[in-house]
Amino acid sequence: MAEVKKEKQHINIHIYDLDISIKVDAEQEPLYREAASLINDRVNAYFSVWKGRKADKEILYYAMIDIALRFVSESKRNDVAPYDDILKTITSEIEAVL
Repeated sequence: MAEVKKEKQHINIHIYDLDISIKVDAEQEPLYREAASLINDRVNAYFSVWKGRKADKEILYYAMIDIALRFVSESKRNDVAPYDDILKTITSEIEAVL
């Protein structure tokens, strides 16, 4: 079976004070740009509050924790494993009856 190669493209994204050059799947470019925007929004929010009172590195860690917490919360909210377990149990019970 022939493997379909995904088209890669080179993009530049700006995160806080750094330009980053990366190669991404063409269809994922909008996701990378949206992710960069989210990072910049959170970093800028934390810097607007803490700049000059905390070290830049510490402020970046606060932003990372914020983003990670959002990710973990969303992942748990969309966890379908309990439903899969129930469906497997129901399916096996139905098959046993048939």
